[in-house]
Amino acid sequence: MNDGSNAPRAAASGLQSLEHQMSDSSPPLQTISSEDGARDWEIAALLSVCVSLAVLAPFFRLGTASGHDIAFHMASWLDAAGQWRQGMLFPRWTEWANFGFGEPRFIFYPPLSWFFGAFLGTILPWSSVVVVFVGCVQTFAGLSAYALFRRIADSRLAALSGAACFAANPYSLLIIYMRSDFAELLAIAIFPLLLLATLQLTGMLLRDEDLQFRKIVLFATPFCAIWLCNAPAAVIATYSVSLLFIVAALQRRSSSVLVNGAAGMALGFGLASFYLIPAIYEQRWVQISAALYGGLTPADNFLYAKTSDAEHDAFNHIASHTAILLILWSICAGLAAWHGSRRQTDGNLKCGLFVSLAALSWCAIALMFPVTTVFWRFLPELRFVQFPWRWMSILALTAMTFTASSARGRMRWVWLLFAAFAITASAHYLVKHAWWDTEDMPTLQAAIRDGIGFEGTDEYDPAADDHANLPQKQPRAVLLPTPDDPEARAKARVVVEKWSAEHRSIHVVTQKSARVALRLVNYPAWRVTLNGKRVSARHPEATGQMVVAVPAGESELRIDFTRTPDRTAGGWISVLSLMTLSVLYWKRPGTGLEKA
Repeated sequence: MNDGSNAPRAAASGLQSLEHQMSDSSPPLQTISSEDGARDWEIAALLSVCVSLAVLAPFFRLGTASGHDIAFHMASWLDAAGQWRQGMLFPRWTEWANFGFGEPRFIFYPPLSWFFGAFLGTILPWSSVVVVFVGCVQTFAGLSAYALFRRIADSRLAALSGAACFAANPYSLLIIYMRSDFAELLAIAIFPLLLLATLQLTGMLLRDEDLQFRKIVLFATPFCAIWLCNAPAAVIATYSVSLLFIVAALQRRSSSVLVNGAAGMALGFGLASFYLIPAIYEQRWVQISAALYGGLTPADNFLYAKTSDAEHDAFNHIASHTAILLILWSICAGLAAWHGSRRQTDGNLKCGLFVSLAALSWCAIALMFPVTTVFWRFLPELRFVQFPWRWMSILALTAMTFTASSARGRMRWVWLLFAAFAITASAHYLVKHAWWDTEDMPTLQAAIRDGIGFEGTDEYDPAADDHANLPQKQPRAVLLPTPDDPEARAKARVVVEKWSAEHRSIHVVTQKSARVALRLVNYPAWRVTLNGKRVSARHPEATGQMVVAVPAGESELRIDFTRTPDRTAGGWISVLSLMTLSVLYWKRPGTGLEKA
């Protein structure tokens, strides 16, 4: 980062560079000097910041956009930050979910978004975290897109315009103003880097001298990062790059593309194993299928689908309108790019690359309509994407890629005007239909401060629990009454000596054997010891609340959240994958590795 005194010089130099690029005879981006390239990155950063601030302008006037998922993400940030203060750097159990009974949310929900939100909350006022989060992510989205488009566009202006459009693309605006799915927003910001790495790995970009193994590493890194951001977006990314590898293999009539792609994906999965393996293995311990209940199935969320829920259908229509805009944008930009690619002999968007991106666009479009129901039903994990219109994330990327590649001559001004109108109209429409509030974060903060907690999540509820039946206000530990001696509880003493997210210690003194009910739901990772010996906890039939039997006299009860074998295995696989990545990346030429 440069200091503020260099900004005017950089901006002026950048504007001169843009003016120089206004003619079609200007050299492609790949031939510019390193000094000009540095200036371009400064301009791209400045432009991305300005676009992000423009996207956030309604927040400064109306408050915070209170989308569907905002409480979920805010609660995760607050809970994670609270556990950091307890000394737990990588939380796995969400302490305040289910009104203090907890849930294993952090095992199943990818960590990057709630880590970033918790970090912002530790250094900034919580009231500003959403704005800073969105601003940082969309600035990164612009830079990420510029990294891709500078390899494809014929001019600086085209690359910068495409990056600005991606930073404010209509689907991201839908997420920001109406959905508040900050994890998916972060994943989408990484999509251009994954597409760039995929094109490099398949050999579709020219003038690339990196070793093939290094390309695999450069692919695995954003692929892993997306899996650590948002699972539905990661499923979409996995199917998307798989399609690109297949199309490239057919075009080149070579299986080596598939081998390299499989190697990159395997390395990416390996890097993310510390999250993926526990999330996959421990699904049997929770009610993961609840993610598809209550209007959350793909069949209920195709474009313009109708259900018995009027509120659900109203939002689906808004998402469908946004999807139609991106579909038309992608088709028009694709036709313009095709017209240009037919005349190119040395550009980057050659026929093969265009066919790959067109195939990806058409698949994304088709999957938003009921005609593809069979794929949603039988393709592995695709149903957990839940909303077919989530494929707009891919459509936004391909539309902006086609736009950047076709923005030459008079078309550059046509695209600038069209993009400005489409994005401004989308923002105005979404802002008008969004719900604006400033009380979401203070309400959650007060609930945690007062020891009340917040609602749990259906799909992360332990298998034996019905969290709707859990009491909202209960002591951390209480002695249950016995039928034969109703006064026994009054004579007993229960003292909570320690109570943190993953470690609890209770001292119990009772004249007769009794049962202690804890403000905690049972889960296989909890280890319960009574007077130093491991015991099994039980729970009532209606809920998974942990109940432990204690003998007469004094008892020391300890409950600790332990590292299960799947978490250990996932951690070691990630470590080994990271070591492999380091070796492959730093491998020098002339050691038996072939060039791409």
